[in-house]
Amino acid sequence: MGSKDFIFKVKELVAEYANEHLDKSDNKQITVDDVFIVWFCKTLQNNKALASTTLFDGMYYEITYNGDKNEIYFDAYKKWENKCIKLGE
Repeated sequence: MGSKDFIFKVKELVAEYANEHLDKSDNKQITVDDVFIVWFCKTLQNNKALASTTLFDGMYYEITYNGDKNEIYFDAYKKWENKCIKLGE
């Protein structure tokens, strides 16, 4: 799978997942235009991307394409905390 095809597939999968898991009472749906790639790497026949959306839900997604098996692995994460830890000098 080429890089452009993979990135578009990532956006499709993330938008689909997010729409399936949104609270139905919010009456909100997103499109691929609401998904952005945070990081992307292609190594040999494999691809990996980290993605997020414009939603304020704290979710991010890790999608990996295994070119040997023609499989995509999809992981969804929720950010629970972000803090700064100062190290001594």
